[in-house]
Amino acid sequence: MSRKKSRKQIFEHIEVIDAGAKGKTVAKAPDGKVIFLPNAVPGDIVDVQTFKKRKAYYEGKATLFHKRSEKRTEPVCSHFGTCGGCKWQNMAYEHQLFYKQKEVTNNLTRIGHIELPEVTPILGSKNQYFYRNKMEFSFSDSRWLTLDEIQSDQDLSDKNALGFHIPGMWDKILDVKTCYLQADPSNTIRNGVKAFAIDHGLDFFNTRNQTGLLRTMMIRTSTTGDVMVMIQFFKDNKEKRELLLNYIDDTFPEVTSLQYVINGKANDTIYDQDVICYKGNDHIFEEMEGLKFKINAKSFYQTNSEQAYELYKITRNFANLTGKELVYDLYTGTGTIAQFVAKQASKVIGVESVPDAITAAKENAQLNAIHNVEFFVGDMKNVFNDAFIKTHGVPDVIITDPPRDGMHKDVVQQILNIAPKKVVYVSCNSATQARDLALMDSHYKVTKTQAVDMFPQTFHVENVVLLERR
Repeated sequence: MSRKKSRKQIFEHIEVIDAGAKGKTVAKAPDGKVIFLPNAVPGDIVDVQTFKKRKAYYEGKATLFHKRSEKRTEPVCSHFGTCGGCKWQNMAYEHQLFYKQKEVTNNLTRIGHIELPEVTPILGSKNQYFYRNKMEFSFSDSRWLTLDEIQSDQDLSDKNALGFHIPGMWDKILDVKTCYLQADPSNTIRNGVKAFAIDHGLDFFNTRNQTGLLRTMMIRTSTTGDVMVMIQFFKDNKEKRELLLNYIDDTFPEVTSLQYVINGKANDTIYDQDVICYKGNDHIFEEMEGLKFKINAKSFYQTNSEQAYELYKITRNFANLTGKELVYDLYTGTGTIAQFVAKQASKVIGVESVPDAITAAKENAQLNAIHNVEFFVGDMKNVFNDAFIKTHGVPDVIITDPPRDGMHKDVVQQILNIAPKKVVYVSCNSATQARDLALMDSHYKVTKTQAVDMFPQTFHVENVVLLERR
């Protein structure tokens, strides 16, 4: 019986030449195949150990650095490389923007085979750190130990963690000391809650055994200065629960919404759970050009508030409304874009599949005294049919902001059937956007495209495209 040949190979002095999809960098093996690397920067010259071989590529890891790229920068976060959150923190920001722009352009031309107008340069984020308005942290009584800790002499008896899941490991939590994604009081609250819980013997959750009291903590902040904290408890213990919640209320007066959930089920999603308001309001407010958006614990809202405003302004500029148009806003979410463009439209119709989001959209429209918007709930491919168009009218402009998977082919076909003058397509995944644009290419020409960086230090990028009828 022949032994299976090891797939691992070592390639020496390999130059890293590009940044590819999902944040991995790209090199070429001596046999011409592509190598994807998670821990290098374009311009590095490295030795590579492969751990996966496919027909057209290898996956590997840089094990020795002969030359470090000039595109590198020193990561600010002590957790970089262990925490999977900010994969590009070792690359200077201007180079991050370059590779994001390149990915969008490549996807549109290679996947979509789209003829592009002159590409407007990517819009970078003013804040490269502390830009997120929502963070979720997990409690664990068996924290992830880093290699440095295991090899050190330090006391490892403190196994409690309040932080993030290690990528690909559902039961391992990295204890986070300082996170550079959300502005204070986020770090202060998280570290305070952890210390208080340990001092008062409040049990941290164990995912495997389904034991413990403290499960997760969500912190939401807003540009209005509101702060929401929501603690998720695994079981109901009134005395311990109130001990922790009173500590938060007494210690952090800036918290305007203090809430909790008691969730005894196997997973920690809260969408099917009752959220109980303990102190303050059951919501916070975000504001944009005088419009107020009420956000509760379950609401979806763009996680970078300041850059979301820039994204929405680009969307509105691309639509170039005169006040006479009927606008459809597909995948409207909580109706932020719909309300943002409403004062320059005759009427806006928003459609979304999540009932709670539509409830919030209606509530926010009422709050903002916007009377020329209507919201409907349902699966886009079913709702957006001929009867719907007959009832509400043929739109002059369609704005669409679908999830990562892009639009369902029936939705694309319906847009082609009703043939609005313009389509503004906002996307968080330019690969699926390119696929959809290819389906529309015979009827529509791309006349503007603008990438927007919503998530510095990561490989994610948004892209807005204006389509005009040929």
